[in-house]
Amino acid sequence: MSVAHVIVTVLGALMAGFSAGSVFFKVEYVVGPLAEYGVPRAWWTWLGVAKAAGAVGLLAGFAVPVIGELAALGLVLYFAGAVITVLRARAYGHVAFPIIYAAPAAAALVLGLAA
Repeated sequence: MSVAHVIVTVLGALMAGFSAGSVFFKVEYVVGPLAEYGVPRAWWTWLGVAKAAGAVGLLAGFAVPVIGELAALGLVLYFAGAVITVLRARAYGHVAFPIIYAAPAAAALVLGLAA
């Protein structure tokens, strides 16, 4: 396990955890766009749970690498879905945000598989 892998994995876990917490605490700059994109309110908690599980899974990957790899893959797929949701809502100015959150998860996945 390289230093780069540890750094991007921890960064990815922190970012996913922050994003999950923002949904749980209904931070306006996070849930406001969700409402604009047409994401049903009933999904918000589950979306936060998915991000929180991904964050925990990334960190668990230090003990059991396959869990970290699956968590990273799950987060990449989650944020790919977020990109699609933003594009479908035609909020093109917001598309960078899910990409920024997906980047460390993707890097953790690539570095984890390379190890």
